[in-house]
Amino acid sequence: MPMNLMEKILAKAGGREGVSPGEVVVANVDSLLLHDLSGYITAKVFENEVKRPMRYPDRVAMVFDHHFSPPTEDRARVLEENRAFARRHGVKLYDCGSGNIHHVGVHKGMVRPGTVVVGSDSHTPVHGTLGCFAVGLGNNSHAATVMPFGKAWFMVPETIKVELTGTHKHGVLPRDAALWLTGQIGEGGAVYKALHFCGQYIDEMEVWDRWLFPLITIDVGGKCAFIDPDQKAVDFVKAITDTEFEVVTSDPDCVYEDVWSYDISDLEPQVAASPTLGNVKPVGEFAGKPVQWAELGGHGGGRLEDIRQAAAILKGRHIAPGVKFNVVPSSREVFSQAAKEGLVEVMFDAGCTWFPPSAGSNQAINMGAMTKTEAMVSTHSRNFPGRNGSPEAIMYLSSASTVAASALNGCITDPRKYL
Repeated sequence: MPMNLMEKILAKAGGREGVSPGEVVVANVDSLLLHDLSGYITAKVFENEVKRPMRYPDRVAMVFDHHFSPPTEDRARVLEENRAFARRHGVKLYDCGSGNIHHVGVHKGMVRPGTVVVGSDSHTPVHGTLGCFAVGLGNNSHAATVMPFGKAWFMVPETIKVELTGTHKHGVLPRDAALWLTGQIGEGGAVYKALHFCGQYIDEMEVWDRWLFPLITIDVGGKCAFIDPDQKAVDFVKAITDTEFEVVTSDPDCVYEDVWSYDISDLEPQVAASPTLGNVKPVGEFAGKPVQWAELGGHGGGRLEDIRQAAAILKGRHIAPGVKFNVVPSSREVFSQAAKEGLVEVMFDAGCTWFPPSAGSNQAINMGAMTKTEAMVSTHSRNFPGRNGSPEAIMYLSSASTVAASALNGCITDPRKYL
């Protein structure tokens, strides 16, 4: 029977010839990605309740991306216990300053086409960018089935084909399209669905820009997302790892529950304002709103592409008085390349502050906490009340270009005036 990429991967991982939506599959897991917060909880359940050996420790990685600089003794103790857990069980450990969990997983070869990837972070479906079946699971599932048995169970979701076409106007970026698409689908608009991103627009993108679309999966309620790997994706993965992998693609006659088509040609730069990701509008709707903070970072930000886009606007200019601009590379590899390209100096001279590769001010554990009178514009993937300090603080999400332009003026600004 015809199957899409996700169904083929689940069938193989479950030792079956085929699967259909609604069926439950017990599948072999190829990679488990944990960050320091969830890893700590998972470790406690695994050792205190499950009490079994780690089946495949080489398939498990823990990345310290939230507590990248612990501000208290209690936070430091969490990391020490995580390090001890990793030593006891032979788990791969990427300590403070390595980068955010998803980018580290990619750069360290933990994510490969045709595999099953699970993780503690809700944005784990982003790895479908590389042709994986990738989902977030609860900590107890990791401790009870993935660690001791190398398996997890899944109900096969229905799949929606999300077909994107068109060409951007000047000054509009893929992140603008991803923010806009979140609003079009709606929060909860694709509950427990698989989203197959495809079409001319996706085909023409480089891999790190494609990344921004499966990233929105959980925020529209989806279970997973995927892009059929083409030669760009294969070359991208081969440049990172020499581990063998199988390229899986959807059958041309596979069946979809529905097909959603979108043309991005008329888009303006977009901004999503607190309290929800669905509150997304053209930048002009928020222009002039004051901001005290700007940031490139988060699970979807801090890419080399983000830093290049911001630097193109900031070069030879300086951020506004009273604005603090955090630059958080997504990985050490990104910081290294940014240094080679002279981008570190450009951003520093513009008044920005560089932070260690990490998840940035995600949940304000180490940085970026705001008072009730403050606002931040960033490339983060979430803008919920209280996520970065006071629940009355405002978080605006946008492209790196809009972040940079807004930092120059101290208020939300259309970046096209600087391009």
